[in-house]
Amino acid sequence: MDAKPAPISAIRNICVYCGSGIGENPAFAEAARAFGRALAEAGIGLVYGGGGLGLMGEIARSVIGHGGHVTGVIPGFLSRREHMLTEAHELIVVDDMHQRKHMMFVKSDAFVALAGGLGTLEELVEQLTWSQLGQHAKPIVLVNIENYWDPLLALFARMQKESFIRPGLELNVLVVDRVEHIIPTIAKALPRRHPGEEDQVEAEVSVKF
Repeated sequence: MDAKPAPISAIRNICVYCGSGIGENPAFAEAARAFGRALAEAGIGLVYGGGGLGLMGEIARSVIGHGGHVTGVIPGFLSRREHMLTEAHELIVVDDMHQRKHMMFVKSDAFVALAGGLGTLEELVEQLTWSQLGQHAKPIVLVNIENYWDPLLALFARMQKESFIRPGLELNVLVVDRVEHIIPTIAKALPRRHPGEEDQVEAEVSVKF
């Protein structure tokens, strides 16, 4: 029998990794804004990198604009470069990237990667690696809008084929292609904290490599 999903109320904060640029496809910014609204409407806080540019700024301002809570974590040396978003409800300025990533991890119940560049990829892969090594069991969701992450998923499949991802060291990454599936997918992956509560959620697909 499949485990029942956790209630949405069990998700306090979701960490979102995404680009400090806007990208060429308008669908990426639309997805960021839509997810920001979904977080606010669900009463789930956003934890993110603290910048005001690109998709980072789009999702944070969307959460704020719809009455949600935003926690930004940013190293001091990036405060000007990434236009630190002073409107965030909680703004934590740290010394370096390592502190930033650790603080975002501690404050979050799950991780979501929207479209982005090397920074987004690095943060995503680090969480996947920590999960692979048994350091945490928090859900990790890859949002594959317009098939943006297809090359990465193909690389993961190649790693498995070549036995660089071996049995017992699978990557527990949840892949969705629609914003509305992100929160239900996370709820399904989280253990139920209140066994008496029932929630009707519909999730997408879990991909293990």
